[in-house]
Amino acid sequence: MTPQTPPCELMARQDADYRGWLWVAPPRDAWLESGEGAVWSADLSICQAWRAAGRPAHGELTPPAFEVPGAVLFWPKAHALGAWWLATLNASLPAGTPIQVVGENHGGIKRAAKILEEMQLECRKLDSARRCTLFATRADGKATTSDNGWESFEAQGVRLATHPGVFGHGKLDDGTRLLLQTLDQHGGVSSSDESASVLDVGCGDGILAAWLAQRAHRVTAVDISAFAVEATRRTLALNALSGAALQSDVYSAATGRFDAIVSNPPFHQERAIDYGPAERLIRQAPEHLAPGGTLTLVANAFLPYPDWLTAAFCSFEVLADDRRFRVFRATRGGR
Repeated sequence: MTPQTPPCELMARQDADYRGWLWVAPPRDAWLESGEGAVWSADLSICQAWRAAGRPAHGELTPPAFEVPGAVLFWPKAHALGAWWLATLNASLPAGTPIQVVGENHGGIKRAAKILEEMQLECRKLDSARRCTLFATRADGKATTSDNGWESFEAQGVRLATHPGVFGHGKLDDGTRLLLQTLDQHGGVSSSDESASVLDVGCGDGILAAWLAQRAHRVTAVDISAFAVEATRRTLALNALSGAALQSDVYSAATGRFDAIVSNPPFHQERAIDYGPAERLIRQAPEHLAPGGTLTLVANAFLPYPDWLTAAFCSFEVLADDRRFRVFRATRGGR
Protein backbone atom coordinates (compact mmCIF):
# COMPACT_ATOMS: atom_id res chain seq x y z
CA MET A 1 0.00 0.00 0.00
CA THR A 2 1.28 3.46 -0.91
CA PRO A 3 1.62 6.11 1.83
CA GLN A 4 -0.83 8.99 1.47
CA THR A 5 0.85 11.75 3.50
CA PRO A 6 4.39 13.20 3.22
CA PRO A 7 5.50 12.16 6.75
CA CYS A 8 4.40 8.59 6.07
CA GLU A 9 6.18 8.66 2.71
CA LEU A 10 9.37 9.50 4.61
CA MET A 11 8.75 6.74 7.16
CA ALA A 12 8.09 4.19 4.39
CA ARG A 13 11.65 4.57 3.06
CA GLN A 14 13.27 3.73 6.40
CA ASP A 15 14.91 0.31 6.75
CA ALA A 16 14.36 0.13 10.52
CA ASP A 17 12.28 -2.63 12.12
CA TYR A 18 9.16 -0.85 13.41
CA ARG A 19 7.32 -4.01 14.48
CA GLY A 20 5.55 -3.36 17.79
CA TRP A 21 6.39 0.35 17.84
CA LEU A 22 3.98 3.01 19.10
CA TRP A 23 2.82 5.54 16.50
CA VAL A 24 1.90 8.75 18.32
CA ALA A 25 -0.54 11.39 17.02
CA PRO A 26 -0.31 10.27 13.38
CA PRO A 27 -2.41 11.56 10.48
CA ARG A 28 -5.03 9.42 8.76
CA ASP A 29 -3.03 7.24 6.41
CA ALA A 30 -4.13 3.79 5.23
CA TRP A 31 -0.49 2.72 4.76
CA LEU A 32 0.21 3.30 8.45
CA GLU A 33 -3.08 1.77 9.56
CA SER A 34 -2.29 -1.45 7.65
CA GLY A 35 1.22 -1.80 9.06
CA GLU A 36 2.77 -2.83 12.36
CA GLY A 37 2.51 -1.63 15.95
CA ALA A 38 -0.10 0.36 17.88
CA VAL A 39 -1.38 3.93 17.79
CA TRP A 40 -1.70 6.47 20.57
CA SER A 41 -3.95 9.34 19.55
CA ALA A 42 -6.36 11.77 21.19
CA ASP A 43 -8.36 11.88 17.93
CA LEU A 44 -11.32 9.50 18.01
CA SER A 45 -11.43 9.12 14.22
CA ILE A 46 -7.80 7.95 14.16
CA CYS A 47 -8.41 5.36 16.87
CA GLN A 48 -11.57 4.13 15.16
CA ALA A 49 -9.73 3.73 11.84
CA TRP A 50 -6.98 1.65 13.46
CA ARG A 51 -9.48 -0.52 15.33
CA ALA A 52 -11.44 -1.06 12.11
CA ALA A 53 -8.19 -2.33 10.57
CA GLY A 54 -7.73 -4.74 13.49
CA ARG A 55 -4.91 -2.69 15.00
CA PRO A 56 -4.37 -1.75 18.68
CA ALA A 57 -5.40 1.83 19.47
CA HIS A 58 -4.95 3.78 22.71
CA GLY A 59 -7.12 6.89 22.99
CA GLU A 60 -6.55 7.93 26.60
CA LEU A 61 -4.46 10.92 27.61
CA THR A 62 -2.44 8.81 30.02
CA PRO A 63 0.32 6.66 28.46
CA PRO A 64 -0.55 3.10 27.43
CA ALA A 65 0.34 0.40 29.92
CA PHE A 66 1.81 -2.01 27.36
CA GLU A 67 5.53 -2.06 26.59
CA VAL A 68 6.83 -0.99 23.18
CA PRO A 69 10.31 -1.23 21.63
CA GLY A 70 10.11 2.36 20.38
CA ALA A 71 7.84 5.26 19.48
CA VAL A 72 7.38 7.59 16.50
CA LEU A 73 5.84 11.01 17.19
CA PHE A 74 4.25 12.89 14.30
CA TRP A 75 4.96 16.56 14.99
CA PRO A 76 1.70 18.52 15.43
CA LYS A 77 0.71 21.99 14.28
CA ALA A 78 0.97 23.38 17.81
CA HIS A 79 4.58 23.32 18.98
CA ALA A 80 3.50 23.40 22.62
CA LEU A 81 1.54 20.21 22.01
CA GLY A 82 4.59 18.63 20.40
CA ALA A 83 6.61 19.53 23.48
CA TRP A 84 3.93 17.93 25.68
CA TRP A 85 3.98 14.71 23.65
CA LEU A 86 7.80 14.57 23.83
CA ALA A 87 7.85 15.19 27.58
CA THR A 88 5.14 12.60 28.17
CA LEU A 89 6.86 9.96 26.04
CA ASN A 90 10.21 10.67 27.66
CA ALA A 91 8.75 10.32 31.15
CA SER A 92 6.67 7.21 30.42
CA LEU A 93 9.04 5.09 28.34
CA PRO A 94 11.92 3.17 29.94
CA ALA A 95 15.29 4.89 29.72
CA GLY A 96 17.02 4.09 26.45
CA THR A 97 13.82 3.49 24.46
CA PRO A 98 14.17 4.90 20.92
CA ILE A 99 11.95 7.87 20.06
CA GLN A 100 11.70 9.24 16.54
CA VAL A 101 10.04 12.52 15.58
CA VAL A 102 8.81 13.16 12.04
CA GLY A 103 7.06 16.13 10.46
CA GLU A 104 6.82 18.51 7.56
CA ASN A 105 9.41 21.26 7.31
CA HIS A 106 6.81 23.99 6.82
CA GLY A 107 5.01 22.61 9.88
CA GLY A 108 7.88 23.43 12.17
CA ILE A 109 9.53 20.03 12.65
CA LYS A 110 12.87 21.74 13.23
CA ARG A 111 11.40 23.13 16.43
CA ALA A 112 11.48 19.55 17.74
CA ALA A 113 15.28 19.59 17.65
CA LYS A 114 15.35 22.71 19.83
CA ILE A 115 12.89 21.20 22.30
CA LEU A 116 14.94 18.02 22.56
CA GLU A 117 18.01 20.15 23.26
CA GLU A 118 16.10 22.01 25.99
CA MET A 119 15.16 18.63 27.48
CA GLN A 120 18.88 17.69 27.39
CA LEU A 121 18.16 14.75 25.10
CA GLU A 122 20.28 13.73 22.13
CA CYS A 123 18.97 14.64 18.69
CA ARG A 124 20.15 12.98 15.50
CA LYS A 125 18.82 13.74 12.04
CA LEU A 126 18.03 10.41 10.41
CA ASP A 127 16.57 11.43 7.08
CA SER A 128 14.86 14.15 5.07
CA ALA A 129 12.65 13.83 1.98
CA ARG A 130 9.22 14.85 0.73
CA ARG A 131 9.86 18.19 2.48
CA CYS A 132 9.86 16.35 5.79
CA THR A 133 12.53 15.59 8.39
CA LEU A 134 13.01 12.63 10.74
CA PHE A 135 14.89 13.04 14.03
CA ALA A 136 15.92 10.36 16.54
CA THR A 137 16.51 10.43 20.28
CA ARG A 138 16.20 8.11 23.28
CA ALA A 139 14.13 8.45 26.42
CA ASP A 140 15.95 9.11 29.66
CA GLY A 141 12.89 8.26 31.76
CA LYS A 142 12.94 11.57 33.62
CA ALA A 143 9.78 13.61 34.14
CA THR A 144 10.23 17.19 32.92
CA THR A 145 6.80 18.63 33.76
CA SER A 146 4.72 18.61 36.92
CA ASP A 147 1.37 19.93 35.69
CA ASN A 148 0.83 17.56 32.74
CA GLY A 149 0.25 20.60 30.53
CA TRP A 150 -3.00 21.69 32.20
CA GLU A 151 -3.54 25.36 33.05
CA SER A 152 -6.52 27.64 33.55
CA PHE A 153 -7.58 31.16 32.57
CA GLU A 154 -10.70 33.31 32.80
CA ALA A 155 -12.92 34.54 29.97
CA GLN A 156 -16.51 35.79 29.85
CA GLY A 157 -16.83 35.24 33.59
CA VAL A 158 -15.90 31.55 33.30
CA ARG A 159 -12.80 29.79 34.59
CA LEU A 160 -11.53 27.65 31.72
CA ALA A 161 -9.22 24.64 31.76
CA THR A 162 -6.75 24.66 28.89
CA HIS A 163 -4.09 22.39 27.40
CA PRO A 164 -1.84 22.67 24.32
CA GLY A 165 -3.96 19.96 22.71
CA VAL A 166 -7.14 22.06 22.87
CA PHE A 167 -8.24 24.49 20.14
CA GLY A 168 -7.53 28.11 21.09
CA HIS A 169 -5.20 27.07 23.91
CA GLY A 170 -5.10 29.72 26.61
CA LYS A 171 -7.34 32.30 24.93
CA LEU A 172 -10.91 32.86 23.78
CA ASP A 173 -11.36 32.44 20.04
CA ASP A 174 -12.79 35.56 18.35
CA GLY A 175 -15.51 33.53 16.66
CA THR A 176 -16.61 32.01 19.95
CA ARG A 177 -16.65 35.47 21.53
CA LEU A 178 -18.98 36.74 18.79
CA LEU A 179 -21.20 33.66 19.19
CA LEU A 180 -21.54 34.22 22.94
CA GLN A 181 -22.28 37.92 22.48
CA THR A 182 -24.90 37.10 19.86
CA LEU A 183 -26.56 34.44 22.01
CA ASP A 184 -26.76 36.95 24.85
CA GLN A 185 -28.33 39.58 22.60
CA HIS A 186 -30.87 37.15 21.12
CA GLY A 187 -32.09 35.59 24.34
CA GLY A 188 -29.99 32.46 24.35
CA VAL A 189 -30.32 29.29 22.29
CA SER A 190 -33.96 28.28 22.62
CA SER A 191 -37.42 29.74 22.99
CA SER A 192 -38.40 26.84 25.27
CA ASP A 193 -38.04 26.81 29.04
CA GLU A 194 -34.79 27.65 30.79
CA SER A 195 -33.90 23.98 31.26
CA ALA A 196 -33.70 23.30 27.53
CA SER A 197 -31.53 20.38 26.45
CA VAL A 198 -28.57 21.71 24.46
CA LEU A 199 -25.85 19.94 22.52
CA ASP A 200 -22.49 21.69 22.17
CA VAL A 201 -20.67 20.17 19.18
CA GLY A 202 -16.90 20.74 19.12
CA CYS A 203 -16.78 21.80 22.76
CA GLY A 204 -13.07 22.69 22.93
CA ASP A 205 -12.19 24.11 26.34
CA GLY A 206 -15.85 24.09 27.43
CA ILE A 207 -16.64 27.80 27.28
CA LEU A 208 -19.98 27.29 25.49
CA ALA A 209 -20.93 24.35 27.71
CA ALA A 210 -20.19 26.37 30.86
CA TRP A 211 -22.05 29.45 29.56
CA LEU A 212 -25.10 27.30 28.81
CA ALA A 213 -24.93 25.46 32.13
CA GLN A 214 -24.77 28.79 33.98
CA ARG A 215 -28.18 29.51 32.45
CA ALA A 216 -29.66 26.28 33.80
CA HIS A 217 -29.67 24.42 30.48
CA ARG A 218 -29.14 20.67 30.42
CA VAL A 219 -25.86 20.46 28.53
CA THR A 220 -24.23 17.67 26.57
CA ALA A 221 -20.84 18.61 25.10
CA VAL A 222 -19.06 16.53 22.46
CA ASP A 223 -15.73 16.71 20.69
CA ILE A 224 -13.61 14.31 18.64
CA SER A 225 -10.56 15.22 20.75
CA ALA A 226 -9.89 13.57 24.10
CA PHE A 227 -8.04 16.75 25.12
CA ALA A 228 -11.18 18.84 24.51
CA VAL A 229 -13.46 16.42 26.36
CA GLU A 230 -11.16 16.44 29.38
CA ALA A 231 -10.86 20.26 29.22
CA THR A 232 -14.64 20.63 29.19
CA ARG A 233 -15.03 18.29 32.14
CA ARG A 234 -12.42 20.27 34.05
CA THR A 235 -14.03 23.59 33.10
CA LEU A 236 -17.43 22.46 34.35
CA ALA A 237 -15.86 21.26 37.59
CA LEU A 238 -13.88 24.49 38.06
CA ASN A 239 -17.16 26.42 37.90
CA ALA A 240 -19.24 23.94 39.94
CA LEU A 241 -21.52 23.32 36.94
CA SER A 242 -23.29 20.21 35.70
CA GLY A 243 -23.09 18.73 32.23
CA ALA A 244 -21.93 15.71 30.28
CA ALA A 245 -18.81 15.74 28.09
CA LEU A 246 -18.37 12.89 25.62
CA GLN A 247 -15.85 12.00 22.95
CA SER A 248 -17.78 11.87 19.70
CA ASP A 249 -17.27 12.14 15.95
CA VAL A 250 -19.86 14.90 15.45
CA TYR A 251 -23.09 13.13 16.48
CA SER A 252 -21.78 9.56 16.97
CA ALA A 253 -22.16 9.65 20.78
CA ALA A 254 -25.24 11.93 20.89
CA THR A 255 -28.52 10.22 21.80
CA GLY A 256 -32.03 11.58 21.72
CA ARG A 257 -33.17 14.93 20.39
CA PHE A 258 -32.19 18.36 21.65
CA ASP A 259 -33.96 21.69 21.94
CA ALA A 260 -30.85 23.39 20.57
CA ILE A 261 -27.47 22.67 19.04
CA VAL A 262 -24.67 25.23 19.27
CA SER A 263 -21.24 25.06 17.71
CA ASN A 264 -18.08 26.76 16.58
CA PRO A 265 -17.26 23.90 14.22
CA PRO A 266 -13.68 23.17 13.16
CA PHE A 267 -12.70 23.18 9.51
CA HIS A 268 -9.03 22.23 9.82
CA GLN A 269 -7.37 18.86 10.33
CA GLU A 270 -3.93 20.02 11.46
CA ARG A 271 -2.93 22.26 8.49
CA ALA A 272 -5.35 20.86 5.93
CA ILE A 273 -8.84 22.27 5.39
CA ASP A 274 -11.50 19.65 6.12
CA TYR A 275 -15.13 20.67 5.68
CA GLY A 276 -16.41 17.15 6.42
CA PRO A 277 -17.29 17.49 10.12
CA ALA A 278 -18.96 20.90 9.68
CA GLU A 279 -21.00 19.64 6.74
CA ARG A 280 -22.19 16.62 8.73
CA LEU A 281 -22.97 18.88 11.69
CA ILE A 282 -25.29 20.99 9.54
CA ARG A 283 -26.84 18.40 7.25
CA GLN A 284 -27.60 15.93 10.07
CA ALA A 285 -28.75 18.55 12.59
CA PRO A 286 -32.52 18.17 11.90
CA GLU A 287 -32.27 14.48 12.85
CA HIS A 288 -31.00 15.47 16.31
CA LEU A 289 -33.32 18.43 16.98
CA ALA A 290 -36.76 18.36 18.51
CA PRO A 291 -39.51 20.12 16.48
CA GLY A 292 -38.87 23.85 16.77
CA GLY A 293 -35.29 23.20 17.85
CA THR A 294 -32.53 25.51 16.66
CA LEU A 295 -29.02 25.15 15.29
CA THR A 296 -26.84 28.18 16.08
CA LEU A 297 -23.27 28.27 14.85
CA VAL A 298 -20.46 30.67 14.09
CA ALA A 299 -18.23 30.44 11.05
CA ASN A 300 -15.62 32.33 9.10
CA ALA A 301 -17.43 34.45 6.55
CA PHE A 302 -15.87 32.70 3.54
CA LEU A 303 -17.04 29.18 4.43
CA PRO A 304 -19.80 27.51 2.35
CA TYR A 305 -22.23 26.98 5.24
CA PRO A 306 -25.23 28.82 3.73
CA ASP A 307 -25.62 26.15 1.02
CA TRP A 308 -25.65 23.36 3.58
CA LEU A 309 -28.05 25.24 5.87
CA THR A 310 -30.46 25.79 3.00
CA ALA A 311 -30.29 22.12 2.02
CA ALA A 312 -30.88 20.93 5.58
CA PHE A 313 -33.40 23.51 6.85
CA CYS A 314 -34.72 25.27 3.70
CA SER A 315 -34.05 28.63 5.35
CA PHE A 316 -31.86 30.28 7.97
CA GLU A 317 -31.04 33.71 9.36
CA VAL A 318 -27.81 35.57 9.97
CA LEU A 319 -27.82 36.81 13.56
CA ALA A 320 -24.47 38.61 13.39
CA ASP A 321 -21.79 39.48 10.84
CA ASP A 322 -18.60 41.35 11.73
CA ARG A 323 -17.04 40.67 8.29
CA ARG A 324 -14.69 38.07 9.76
CA PHE A 325 -17.32 35.80 11.28
CA ARG A 326 -21.02 35.18 10.87
CA VAL A 327 -23.47 33.68 13.33
CA PHE A 328 -26.16 31.58 11.67
CA ARG A 329 -29.40 30.21 13.10
CA ALA A 330 -31.73 27.66 11.54
CA THR A 331 -34.91 26.19 13.02
CA ARG A 332 -36.31 22.73 12.51
CA GLY A 333 -39.97 22.74 11.50
CA GLY A 334 -42.53 19.98 11.97
CA ARG A 335 -44.12 18.54 15.02
